[in-house]
Amino acid sequence: MEPLEHPDLVRLGRTLRRRLDATLQAEQAAARAAALRRRSLRDRLLDAEDRIEEVIVSTSDGQLQRGLVEAVGIDHVVLSDGGGSRFVALQYIVTVEIR
Repeated sequence: MEPLEHPDLVRLGRTLRRRLDATLQAEQAAARAAALRRRSLRDRLLDAEDRIEEVIVSTSDGQLQRGLVEAVGIDHVVLSDGGGSRFVALQYIVTVEIR
């Protein structure tokens, strides 16, 4: 019998593998949660731009802007609805709905 194929070592190996896999899953879940907590409005709008998602943005003056995210700058987002582009300053955005 090979020394590494001893039944006790095989059982120990399986137990260690299960524990390592469980630890890895817990660490990955914690990393995902931490990354989501650190995401800013700009980060989410960049994701919407990459995914070609439509957004509805409400601003502090009560207006609603709807369109595809065409570009995201440091302090603004550009929305396009097919008829033209609109710049919206991030500091004036109150809510964002992403579809």
